[in-house]
Amino acid sequence: MTKHVAVRHWIAGQRVDTATTSTSTNPATGEVIGTYAEADAATGQAAIDAAARTFVESGWRLDAMQRATALSHLADTYAERLDEVVATLCRENGKLQAEAGFEAHFIVRALRFAAGLALHTSGRVSDTQPGRQALSIRQPVGVAGLIVPWNSPAYLSIRALAPALAAGCTAVLKLPGQAAQSADLMADILGSVPELPAGVVNVVVESGSEVARLLVDSPQVPVISFTGSTATGQLIAAAAAANFKRVGLELGGKTPHLVFADADLDLVVPTVVASSTVFAGQFCMTGSRILVQREIADELIERLAQRLEAVKPGPASDPASEIGPMIDKTSVARVDAAVEAAIAAGAKALVRGGPSTDPTLADGAFFQPTLLQVSDSALPIVQEETFGPVQTVQVFDTEEEAIALANDSRYGLSACIYSRDVDRPVRVARQLDAGLISVNSWANLTIEFEEGGFKASGLGRLGGVASMEDFLEYKQIVQDYAPTGH
Repeated sequence: MTKHVAVRHWIAGQRVDTATTSTSTNPATGEVIGTYAEADAATGQAAIDAAARTFVESGWRLDAMQRATALSHLADTYAERLDEVVATLCRENGKLQAEAGFEAHFIVRALRFAAGLALHTSGRVSDTQPGRQALSIRQPVGVAGLIVPWNSPAYLSIRALAPALAAGCTAVLKLPGQAAQSADLMADILGSVPELPAGVVNVVVESGSEVARLLVDSPQVPVISFTGSTATGQLIAAAAAANFKRVGLELGGKTPHLVFADADLDLVVPTVVASSTVFAGQFCMTGSRILVQREIADELIERLAQRLEAVKPGPASDPASEIGPMIDKTSVARVDAAVEAAIAAGAKALVRGGPSTDPTLADGAFFQPTLLQVSDSALPIVQEETFGPVQTVQVFDTEEEAIALANDSRYGLSACIYSRDVDRPVRVARQLDAGLISVNSWANLTIEFEEGGFKASGLGRLGGVASMEDFLEYKQIVQDYAPTGH
């Protein structure tokens, strides 16, 4: 029997209820798995006030060793409870076991890396002339508003929170209703770390955007970190400008696979298939564009089509499942409509896919992978983020043409290059407008290095040493320590 969880907000170290509740459902079965309290403006303001008060009154912003210790112990606790994180993602998010495990394993690594970063907020000092020293110090900006999406809530929460805490900020973390169960588990874990003062991290859940708007508009919140759609990111950036606040944005993507004639197709085929099926294509780095050199195009397309047609949808509870559900049936209908529009506009359906017709999956939000061949890069299915298991394939002749096709997009989050040539991947990678380039692989993320997008895929970086930059302010102090007449 499924455990039902009644989720409440986590503010100033206490569980907080609200008058309105909504239900959490399992997208694989449609089953209700719990309820959650809906945050409103008052809830959001209480969380902001708690974070602001803690920033000023506690020693959190001043004690780097306390922050490092807290982050390290938070990593330990997550490591002990990783099975719970995985189970929650499978139940609430629809991820298959291996996918949930892939997401969860990043959490501990990110926290351990941030624990080290907490001890490296140092600045510079120099004697600018005899008897005068100039110091450049870095100090936390204050309350960080962290707005996280539903598609990878466990890791994306930590990816934003860890550097904010390392920098010495306090935080209000806003999660969507689809991730309420993950938010509840996170609050429980946060509350178990004694070195983390009450009010340093506050977690609220809402299905709408009232709290998110409050965070963006509030003069008490000097920095916003948002992961989500480009359209919403544009609205956040415009609204945040009114208070000149910092904004870190990781937004949409349209990842191209550049497959050259000398590529190893035994490696390419399963990798490209996974790039569509992992998280049911609900991933900002879903490999939605396949660009293949003409010499091997027919073979690659045939092998891909065979493999995609054979993909088995199903819930996390079935070990044979190869693609889990989308987040809800509304998303299934949205993606199917985009495919129909693409076919009407001239795309050729190599694998039509679409909503699952398996009667045993009728209550779930399942969508079979779809592969479309296109010749016109201007088609919306090529240019717009589909956020589902849909891929397009285009043929190119030269390296220069492949680069031009890959860059013919408003997005620039990631790209993949497949070639057995020693020099080509580096040569091509340096010409691609994307923040992450994976060579003979896909979405090959590394916590210890910076991650983020070019163009409409965002601003700023998470991961790596630069992840703290949005959360730190520089201050110059000049002192005449041996005054002379002047």
